[in-house]
Amino acid sequence: QVQLVESGGGLVQPGGSHRLSCAASGSDFRLGAMGWYRQAPGKQRELVALITSAGSTNTADSVRDRFAISRDGAKNTVYLQMNSLKAEDTAVYYCYFLTTDFRDYWGQGTQVTVSS
Repeated sequence: QVQLVESGGGLVQPGGSHRLSCAASGSDFRLGAMGWYRQAPGKQRELVALITSAGSTNTADSVRDRFAISRDGAKNTVYLQMNSLKAEDTAVYYCYFLTTDFRDYWGQGTQVTVSS
């Protein structure tokens, strides 16, 4: 079982920066990949960025030049650095964890609102 604790959501002005964190804990798991999805009102949940245990990343085209994902392996924590935020980045951001034996887990979600 894996527990995910997200932090960092909030209100950000357009053009601003913000960082999300997600810490994984539990027992009997090995990290396959970890990262973030988001869901805006009236839209489907979409991939934002993932990072594997080997450090490979997959970032959505819509945010690739503005967002960066990183990981602290010792802390089982993943970070999403968001720069040049736009109103369309407003969404609930969900942490995602995939184990090496393909069990997946979701965080409860954290709201990011980009507005002046």
